[in-house]
Amino acid sequence: MKPLLITDCDEVLLHMVRHFGTWLDEAHAIDFRPNGTNFTDSMRRRGDDTLVEPEAMWSYLDGFFPGEMDRQTLVPHAREALAALAEQAEIVVLTNLKDHCRSHRIAQLATHGIAHRVECNQGGKGAPVARLVAEFGNPVTVFVDDLEHHHESVARHAPGVHRLHMVAEPDIAVQAPPAPHAHARIDDWREAQAWIEARFAAGLTADAAGG
Repeated sequence: MKPLLITDCDEVLLHMVRHFGTWLDEAHAIDFRPNGTNFTDSMRRRGDDTLVEPEAMWSYLDGFFPGEMDRQTLVPHAREALAALAEQAEIVVLTNLKDHCRSHRIAQLATHGIAHRVECNQGGKGAPVARLVAEFGNPVTVFVDDLEHHHESVARHAPGVHRLHMVAEPDIAVQAPPAPHAHARIDDWREAQAWIEARFAAGLTADAAGG
């Protein structure tokens, strides 16, 4: 049985925040200054410096996906790492986008040379990760994501999964502490590939390995 890699996309495989900020500036006269991975107090209208409300923030994200997805760029070394890992493992991209964006995400990743199964999700990722692990026969599994709350969710629903916290956007990474429910924090795919390969080679689930 092959091991399984379940990876997020935005700020793991593709840069999003920097391009989202440029679009907000150009199209909506909004200044976007992220404070870690929490965007709720990061968007201000340039005209009066008022904070963009959470409901409006989500509407802008809906405007970016899928209409502005072509702006996104590849995270360095992500394509090469996935290609190497695909030689020994199954790979699923689990992305928190609405379901109508799935075909757009598949096409977007393909333009960057990444062609793997894509699943869309809304909310915590623990339950869908647990379902995927069961679907593939409960193999040794590694989960990669940039958001702490997803690691907490996976730890709760699928404790046997190895959890790697990665924040590939440097400006965000310096502000984001390591996720307490992740087993490791690595922000570079060259190092991450080696860490993932070591988990696969050991052949142990995270709970069996004492993780």
